[in-house]
Amino acid sequence: MAVITGAAVGDALGGATEGWTPEQIEERHGGRVRGVVGPWYPNWRDARPIAPYHKGDGHITDDTLMTRALVEVYAKRRAHLDAYAVAEDLVPLMIGEPRWIPELESTALLLQRVFLAEKWLVARLHYGHVDPREAGVGNVVNCGAAMYVPPVGLANAGDPRGAYAEAIDLAGAHQSSYGREAAGVFAAMVAASVTPGATLDDVVAAALDVAHDGTAAALRAVVDAASGWPEPPTTDDEERRVARLVREVVAPFDSVGPEYRQMSMDARRPSRTKSIEELPVALGLLLAHRGDYRGAVLAAVNYGRDADSIAVMAGAVAAGLGGSDVVPAEWLDEVETASRMDVRETGRLMASAAADILAADRDRATARLKVLDAVQVGS
Repeated sequence: MAVITGAAVGDALGGATEGWTPEQIEERHGGRVRGVVGPWYPNWRDARPIAPYHKGDGHITDDTLMTRALVEVYAKRRAHLDAYAVAEDLVPLMIGEPRWIPELESTALLLQRVFLAEKWLVARLHYGHVDPREAGVGNVVNCGAAMYVPPVGLANAGDPRGAYAEAIDLAGAHQSSYGREAAGVFAAMVAASVTPGATLDDVVAAALDVAHDGTAAALRAVVDAASGWPEPPTTDDEERRVARLVREVVAPFDSVGPEYRQMSMDARRPSRTKSIEELPVALGLLLAHRGDYRGAVLAAVNYGRDADSIAVMAGAVAAGLGGSDVVPAEWLDEVETASRMDVRETGRLMASAAADILAADRDRATARLKVLDAVQVGS
């Protein structure tokens, strides 16, 4: 419940500031954003560059819509998922079941809302009949797969390596390179966050344990930088300074470049040395705020750029660590009402599926222990 609602609230708050700079955000809203705000443009239906989406006003984005769809797949299968589950169950939900799309203010197919990187799933798997394990190759490398993997972490609660492996398998249908890697690492962080008694240090350790290549380097750079930071920011100027420092640390690993809407020539191409920006930024803001939900999510919202996905990642981990009580009820109520979505029900649905999955895991582990005992005795 905490992870699902925490991610959704971050998504809705961050959607209003996605794509803009911190300076533009403060100018537009007369200061730092401190909760749910309205759309960037009053004439959002035809205003560029974000038409026809009604971002803001508590509307969730495709991050949460895709998360909900993945939860439905887990609820149907009651088992761990792989790339074939994406092809056989997730894609049909995207193209066959109309649902309310808050940003379009209409009922539509999920396919009609998602970004081109997610439309790739349908083109490759439904129409192209590509091997699901390889379908992500050739797609733009971004946070598309990572943004909806919190359910994978919940299905592997307490097992970060298991979450990483499952997310890497599942995300193979969607992404490659550091986009796929980010999905695995983020799932591991969520799995670590909901381990009983876990701390933010445990989440960091889990991330560094499984991460590879540029993703690992970016995360280590953020962790190293955070070790020299003083107490959590308490003023607006301190918040601005943290955001600038995080951006400076992550920038060398980010292929998008300094202008978010005018990407560099090498943006979103496969690389062994690059990382998506969202994951290390989310970790940096979590470290700066010592895992505090409200502080980390608002920092992500005011960071701009891909603010909704950054806030999803920070929100999911902070809520996993702190529980449902850390997600402000007034924000959640407003998001549920504005989005016409019972986010709490999505959390309950995932909890039910995860309970069955974890029970089966326990049975398999017990059986495996018996085999190991027998093998050791035989040897």
